[in-house]
Amino acid sequence: MSYRDIITIEPDKRGGKPCIRRMRITVYDVLGWLAAGMSISEIIDDFPELTETDIRACLEFAADRDHRLVAAVSAA
Repeated sequence: MSYRDIITIEPDKRGGKPCIRRMRITVYDVLGWLAAGMSISEIIDDFPELTETDIRACLEFAADRDHRLVAAVSAA
């Protein structure tokens, strides 16, 4: 499954930030929790509406966004 099937962007929700499956949990929330040292299991325990696939989709989204940013800068 592609992150594009999980990550949604709605202009009127959370300021248009990318969210998980139309929920109010953003990609940046998940990345922040991971960066703070939370494990995938701990995140799911705190937010049982999330799945491991959702969390991996956030990582894939971030990697793809970084790749596109680097490619755009390189092309300039």
